[in-house]
Amino acid sequence: MPNFAELLVRLALACFLGGVIGYERERTRHPAGFRTHILVCVGAALVMLCNIYIFEQYKGHANIDPGRFGAQVISGIGFLGAGTILKEGVNVKGLTTAASLWTVACIGIAVGLGFYSGSILTTVLVIITLVVLSKTEGIMSGSSKSATLKIRSEDKPGQIGKIGTQLGLFNLNISDISIELEDENTIIINMRINKLKKNLDPKVIECLTDIEGILEVEVC
Repeated sequence: MPNFAELLVRLALACFLGGVIGYERERTRHPAGFRTHILVCVGAALVMLCNIYIFEQYKGHANIDPGRFGAQVISGIGFLGAGTILKEGVNVKGLTTAASLWTVACIGIAVGLGFYSGSILTTVLVIITLVVLSKTEGIMSGSSKSATLKIRSEDKPGQIGKIGTQLGLFNLNISDISIELEDENTIIINMRINKLKKNLDPKVIECLTDIEGILEVEVC
């Protein structure tokens, strides 16, 4: 059984690794963010530490499966991930966040077992997937064109709904959306639009600019 110093290292590392992934989700305003990912990772690490403790205490006296608790975490985290998935019309949002929660739980299990190299490497790969590969998805969507709209807006309720309504009038398909906080009153909305047959119609920009509270629209 790990001593107190080892317990502290493992739980602190789980907190850090979960926080790194959670920060990326928090920064882009996804349903499960910084604190949620930390709690999932630390909780999974503690579960495995408890599993190790129970195994050490009762081995030879009872039939104890040292991996049973971890298996329950991996299956049980699906209920938490389901809460981040939203269906908007024909589009489903939140699958990536649900997957990141499941992966963070697995990272926590690895940290709890002391598998540091695997947990750290996995965290690096997850960050690359979330940050770097998200910018290349448009390339993999086929021969159709894509565009990214960068919209500066006042931080007020209903803005995304209004933007979506206007884009729907032009039959534009939103494949990804992220929100960044510029200051306490202003947000940056990034929307990627795929399956364009030609360049984005300038009238789209005009319609979006006419929405009350929209400060600036830029095509990236």
